[in-house]
Amino acid sequence: MANTATEPLRDTEQISAIKGYLKSRPRDYLLFCLGINTGLRISDLLNLSVGDVFEGDRVRRYLRLREAKTGKEQRIRLNPGSTMALEYFAAQAGYQEPWKPLFESKRGKAKPLGYVQAWRIIKAACAAVGVKRGIGTHSLRKTWGYHARKKGVSIEIIQAKFGHSSPKETMKYIGITADEIQSAEMYVSL
Repeated sequence: MANTATEPLRDTEQISAIKGYLKSRPRDYLLFCLGINTGLRISDLLNLSVGDVFEGDRVRRYLRLREAKTGKEQRIRLNPGSTMALEYFAAQAGYQEPWKPLFESKRGKAKPLGYVQAWRIIKAACAAVGVKRGIGTHSLRKTWGYHARKKGVSIEIIQAKFGHSSPKETMKYIGITADEIQSAEMYVSL
């Protein structure tokens, strides 16, 4: 079932503002950037280790992981937005041992950031730039789907990436509204 309480971040200027707000905290900046650039669930992001994304001092081209929710093996190409965020993170935080969590908790060494803290980081960053409603950690995944669709990726491809059972579920999930559908109807006039 789609999570309808959270919304994608639709406005690219707001996304840029959130990145700017988080840039002084490399871990949090990376969490946001990887979330919106990979479409991964927050549980899968938080479970990443340094070695999942870095090979020595280089950013990997692909990310391999087993999804926590489905148990499925995923191979995700790291796009330029992901790569730039990872390079920025490495430059600011330094390269770390491959077994360490990528999003390490500040409370316990070698422990990953918790879901609630990740939620607080995303909520605070969004609120700081004026986005106060419909935001949560799931907004990152939905943002990827929404912007993929806006750039012409078919709803079926997004559906397959998210593991949804129908295009209708995916459309609801990424927040395609009736107004957007009506506006698209104006483009086809034969």
